[in-house]
Amino acid sequence: MDDHTRDPSVDPPVGNPTGWRADGQWEHATLRQAVVHGVRLYNSGEFHESHDCFEDEWYNYGRGTAESKFLHGMVQVAAGAYKHFDFENDEGMRSLFRTSLQYFQGLPGDFYGVDLLDVRTTVTNALSDPAALEGWQIRLDDGYPEAGPEDVAYAEGLDH
Repeated sequence: MDDHTRDPSVDPPVGNPTGWRADGQWEHATLRQAVVHGVRLYNSGEFHESHDCFEDEWYNYGRGTAESKFLHGMVQVAAGAYKHFDFENDEGMRSLFRTSLQYFQGLPGDFYGVDLLDVRTTVTNALSDPAALEGWQIRLDDGYPEAGPEDVAYAEGLDH
């Protein structure tokens, strides 16, 4: 585990997703923290702020790592939703979603608690029918959490 990704305050998962170690710790706790905030913000329609959470953490990882690929893919998903919902730019969304699918290749279906199989399926469906995004939320652990004040504060505290 890298020192810069340790954070003992990050809660354990439900289940046993990729990233959760047998010794009862996250491999990269700050990644899990960014994922929780990013997913909650996405699920609340705060796509730009969600993007920022994933992007800020992505900078902690080198090229080619599973963590980097996952975070870069999630950056693209949030940015694509932002293009679709805030700018009605479905061609921009499709471009970002195609890139996200490339980053997600080879990653497990449950990464740091994100149902990545569902993310890939929905993103793929949205390429031909953007309406697939209507009402869709990202599953994290055993539910679909939405943002609270702590998530907004986390995003606002990031260096952009």
